[in-house]
Amino acid sequence: MTETVPVRAAATIMLLRETPSLEVLMVRRNYQIDFFSGAMVFPGGKVAEEDFSEEWAEVAENWHASPQEERAPRIAALRETFEETGLVLGRDGVAGTAEERHAVERGEIRFLDYVRERGVTPDLGALTRFARWVTPAHVPKRFDTWFFVARAPEGQDAVHDGRETVETEWIAPAEALKLYEARKRAIVFPTRMNLRLLAETADFEAATRAAQGRAARTVHPIVDLASTPKMIRLDPLDGYGPVEETLEIG
Repeated sequence: MTETVPVRAAATIMLLRETPSLEVLMVRRNYQIDFFSGAMVFPGGKVAEEDFSEEWAEVAENWHASPQEERAPRIAALRETFEETGLVLGRDGVAGTAEERHAVERGEIRFLDYVRERGVTPDLGALTRFARWVTPAHVPKRFDTWFFVARAPEGQDAVHDGRETVETEWIAPAEALKLYEARKRAIVFPTRMNLRLLAETADFEAATRAAQGRAARTVHPIVDLASTPKMIRLDPLDGYGPVEETLEIG
């Protein structure tokens, strides 16, 4: 009997800015990492046990106003973005140093204690649900990933951590897709699909309105392993239009 691969919760933020055209922050994953190595992704990662702490209700704005199942993923998205880029999303937020980021990543200090000590007030309401994807069953590592969209904090510079991420890039969604088609960027399927949705919007407000207007539906990509070549497709009800393409392995 084939064992079922466990599904781990994860979260990511599509940070947007206007210069004046819409750009999204992407980071390149370290080539030494065995999952999505070298791929351009949005900052994010796995939801940790500390992200579920009820202590966040005393520290974060809009904790109680956020859907209960989204609270920990929103915290995780904020924490992972801090670890990978140094950006702190919240009132009175200041970009973290490399030492501070690594201390949080290594578990030497909880992210909750870090923002509390520095007087930062994370705002869960600043994140808007954009999508939710569950990795297909055939993949060796599976995630239930929440995608959020948020405005990039002003006065802070995104800097990759040199460990999990080795490059940061602000790029127009349509340009990122063009570079993928030209084989100049490695971008995995879920990231590309959400870049496509972003490319349909002109600014942050439009991207947020579009996200709020979509049905709160979890995307389960459909994989046909019996076909040659193997194919992956989405249900049209997922909100990405008719999508069917060759499955990329690796």
